[in-house]
Amino acid sequence: EIYTLSLHDALPISMLDITNRYGKTLSAAGTRPSDAPAWIDTIDNPYLHGLYAPVTQEHSAGELKVDGKLPEDLNGAYFRNGPNSRLAPINRYHWFDGDGMVHGLWFENGTARYGNRYVNTRGFAQEQKTDAAIWGGVLGPFDFKLPGGPLKDTANTDLISLDGRLYALWYESGKLYPLNPQTLETLDSDALSAAMPHRISAHSKVDPNTGEFVFFGYGDRAPYMRYGVLKPDGTLHTTDITLPGPRRPHDIGVTPRYSILHDFPVFFDPEFFKKTGKRIPLFHKDVPTRYGVIPRFGTDADVRWFEFEPCYMLHVVNCWEEGDEVVMIGCRNPDPSLSPNKADGKLAAMLSGIKLRANLHEWRMNLVTGETSERALDDVNAEFPMIAPHVMGHKNRFAYLHAIPHEIPATFDALLKVDIHTGKTQRYDYGPGVYGSEAPFAARPGATEEDDGYVMSFVTDTRDWSSRCLVFDAQHISEGPVATVHIPFRVPAGFHATWMDASEWA
Repeated sequence: EIYTLSLHDALPISMLDITNRYGKTLSAAGTRPSDAPAWIDTIDNPYLHGLYAPVTQEHSAGELKVDGKLPEDLNGAYFRNGPNSRLAPINRYHWFDGDGMVHGLWFENGTARYGNRYVNTRGFAQEQKTDAAIWGGVLGPFDFKLPGGPLKDTANTDLISLDGRLYALWYESGKLYPLNPQTLETLDSDALSAAMPHRISAHSKVDPNTGEFVFFGYGDRAPYMRYGVLKPDGTLHTTDITLPGPRRPHDIGVTPRYSILHDFPVFFDPEFFKKTGKRIPLFHKDVPTRYGVIPRFGTDADVRWFEFEPCYMLHVVNCWEEGDEVVMIGCRNPDPSLSPNKADGKLAAMLSGIKLRANLHEWRMNLVTGETSERALDDVNAEFPMIAPHVMGHKNRFAYLHAIPHEIPATFDALLKVDIHTGKTQRYDYGPGVYGSEAPFAARPGATEEDDGYVMSFVTDTRDWSSRCLVFDAQHISEGPVATVHIPFRVPAGFHATWMDASEWA
């Protein structure tokens, strides 16, 4: 497979060559960031270097320097989760293996403070006792004798806020880890995490209108998917979902009356897994994509499955009901086939399986006639969509995404605001060597328009490894940030983010 560095550079190079430009050889001096652990120098893996190099120290800092003026009505916190290995890996390292670390920036009356903390998962705590890695990673080989299974629940993927608490979740489905939203310290347990009898996947949703927690989980053994809803009064509804075999869903759609479950033609051969211990997901181009529409409190028997062109999707933008139809907007990958490049050597499989390529897409499912339709909304490689939280489940107009050059994850070089209705896009480029983070929306108090508020993004400059937080007026993204908060510590590349209003933990 051919990759090029720019439209003006026709030289074909390997994925490793491109990835290294964001990793080991990215800095001007060709050295690792000074705050990265020394053990990364012994490992030839671009996802442990440069933009991805872990920071193993926890910090707190207040009275941060600000360029411009922070809005005084921006009161709350911007949190971002991501993989951040504390210890040297014992097997081949995949970026998704890193321990969860949450970075937080708290805003109050025109000031800001920063802090970062590891998510103190059971696996993290156990490895702290031995000061050595115990679990391998998603690339295997798998040791089923390890406590809790062959994979460590790192809680490194997503964040949700519910009932005044912040929760860290894992994309492979795991435990809910409650965090103190003012300190990021991991709490031993709470009523919500204790009430959940099943593993919960990242990207489970909280309905902003009802407070109901709509969740799903999946695994390699039957039942291959579970779906459920937890009401604010503690009432729990769950149902097992029938699937043909192990699947790799990543997200879920939610409307006021329905949820949309995902069954993609991307799955591994379980017999091969049993014989070799290797779990290699394959894209089956002759198998349709299926979306299952289930009433919010429905059961497996109530699911209506709709078939579409084969594809994969990591992240849903939003869903809503429109007449007899359920509409879903998401970031569609038309061909997630693994295409290892021999030039990438022993890292070829890992590098090919971590590419990101997707564009905005619309799927429609008619609950009366059973008819379906789908269409592409653009051809821009962009992902990690965010919307104004209050419009979740209802027809919305705007989405905030990041452009991804060269299909390399977390190399977000531009923030995009897309008008889903018209296709018009506002764009802000971070500049040479500067890369951003998923950008949540914070509504302005008293706002009456969907985009009346702020959007923020952690950015890191790979030329000197400095990090900042850019705060934008959501209505005028292309005009650049209204304020820049300088963070005295490096924020490495990461996954998902959320905004939590100060009133939620008051």
